[in-house]
Amino acid sequence: MASIFTKIINGELPGRFVYEDDEIVAFLTIAPITVGHTLVVPRAEIDNWQNVDPAVFARVMEVSQLIGKAVVKAFPAERAGVIIAGLEVPHLHVHVFPTNNLADFGFANADQNPSQQSLDDAQAKIKAALAELT
Repeated sequence: MASIFTKIINGELPGRFVYEDDEIVAFLTIAPITVGHTLVVPRAEIDNWQNVDPAVFARVMEVSQLIGKAVVKAFPAERAGVIIAGLEVPHLHVHVFPTNNLADFGFANADQNPSQQSLDDAQAKIKAALAELT
């Protein structure tokens, strides 16, 4: 059975994409821990990051670094946080988000009901920052 991320990647469920290539996509999460919280996901359904081919993992991290640069540029943040949790969806994904402190790293603080406008605005800001970076 396809993961929820595969369904988003295939267009079966909506997603706010900020980056796409043949191997990797990046889209906003629907429960951001900070505004601009983006998920970097390989198109291939890979469950556990420890079992991924090193070349694929390197590519996921390369895109995560690019998204990190974009979220820092797009939002008032000192750094980009990165988390690989892997518990909520069995499809490898890296959480990349603008952060100013360690308190931003708590999933318990995630906005479970962000406005559609805030997600649309975040998507536009990240895409604009990526356009400037690439």
